[in-house]
Amino acid sequence: MKIKSFLAKPFAGYVHKQIRKSMLSAVQDQQLIFEQLIKTGQKTEFGKDHSFDKIHSHDDFAANVPIRDYELFRPYIDKIKQGKHNVLWKGQPIYFAKTSGTTSGVKYIPITKDSIPNHINTARNALLCYMAETGNTAFADGKLIFLSGSPELERIAGIATGRLSGIVNHHVPQYLRSNQLPSYATNCIDDWETKLDKIVEETINQNMTLISGIPPWMQMYFDRLIEKSGKKIGELFPNFSVMVQGGVNYEPYKAKLIESIGRNIDTIELFPASEGFFAFQDKIDQPGLLLNTNSGIFFEFIPVNELEKENPVRLTLKDVKVGENYALIISSNAGLWAYNIGDTVKFVSTEPYRIIVSGRIKHYISAFGEHVISEEVESAIMKAVNSTNIKLVEFTVAPYVSSDKGKSYHEWFIEFENKPEDLNQFALELDNNLREKNVYYDDLIAGNILQRLKITPIRKSGFVDYMKSIGKLGGQNKVPRLSNNRNIAIGLESFIVGK
Repeated sequence: MKIKSFLAKPFAGYVHKQIRKSMLSAVQDQQLIFEQLIKTGQKTEFGKDHSFDKIHSHDDFAANVPIRDYELFRPYIDKIKQGKHNVLWKGQPIYFAKTSGTTSGVKYIPITKDSIPNHINTARNALLCYMAETGNTAFADGKLIFLSGSPELERIAGIATGRLSGIVNHHVPQYLRSNQLPSYATNCIDDWETKLDKIVEETINQNMTLISGIPPWMQMYFDRLIEKSGKKIGELFPNFSVMVQGGVNYEPYKAKLIESIGRNIDTIELFPASEGFFAFQDKIDQPGLLLNTNSGIFFEFIPVNELEKENPVRLTLKDVKVGENYALIISSNAGLWAYNIGDTVKFVSTEPYRIIVSGRIKHYISAFGEHVISEEVESAIMKAVNSTNIKLVEFTVAPYVSSDKGKSYHEWFIEFENKPEDLNQFALELDNNLREKNVYYDDLIAGNILQRLKITPIRKSGFVDYMKSIGKLGGQNKVPRLSNNRNIAIGLESFIVGK
């Protein structure tokens, strides 16, 4: 056993024990965080605008502080960008995490001195929990890679600004710097394909033991390695033992990734965002991600069917139920208050509090009143794929609206690794699976309001080429699973098989 893996073992045991302990005090920890946030927030412009000095309970908070998305937060962010202090949190942020919004254009999410440990320590804790649970510490002695955005930062009002993954890159512990790939210079390359070729060049002959990133971009990396070496990833990197992933549901990509590796491998799922690191997989043999209840973030949960109401029900951790679909609302020591991050979650356990990410609030289809969400389409397609031994690369779904009754349908754009022999039969099975998951969709099909879904095959590398065409190839960008319009569908027309 080498020195890093040797030293990691007792530290992993200690952190793992602390996390197990905090599972038992999650509700109390949330209440304490709430009180600390309000106390600090009283001295800010936001706190004065919302009478924080009169907030003594969650009910008071809900009455004084409405739910906001980024657009409603923008006036406060703009003041920080103008150089003002004590706007959302004490002083000024130390970073802006720059991210693309679906409707808001570029978003600037504050990261403060108090909130940066949430991003750094949670990623560390996920790996330490894995070490303690499995006993695998050897990967700490090999080369580690995270397929991320550029670490180069610009400055806005003196505040360092860039992609979250680039910001986090500056906080990699010194003892891991010698393990980290790719080089800083390579990480700074903007063009994804140029960067990917350079990453392959720098890693192909290394002892890679941990690889992490968003699944579709890891698959691109694997494809390039296989193309260049003629070997499966597991053969090329015999000591590769841990794959860390997040950003999208892993399941649709799992079969192809495992095939590319050539053997099964341990995976750790994470739920990070620019607004905070919310949850991580603490056990590889149990479903769900452990909610980060003691890391500077106070969580609220709104039942999805309440979201459109003027005064929606706002639940705290002690009130949630297993299986309910909730919009995730956060207040944090980054200066975000009752902030709607746009994700929906479901609890799979409340002892301890473990969640799955069920979708994006703005990524759904309800052109006909069906309100189909990401979790439902992903479940439907994985059931169809698993029963037919089909492998897919990527997919997205859009509504096709016709003026003729019974002529509208859901159109699935799918890039297959190996196309079904009978595409119509595959579409029928997929449609039946979705009908089982969503009663409203089932009623629309049964009532001849909708036709059953149609599949439009996308050519090899079509989704990659589409993302390149809109300037969103690589980094943390991903194709939305669902849309309520045909903007993506129109963009994909050039990449349909036969076009």
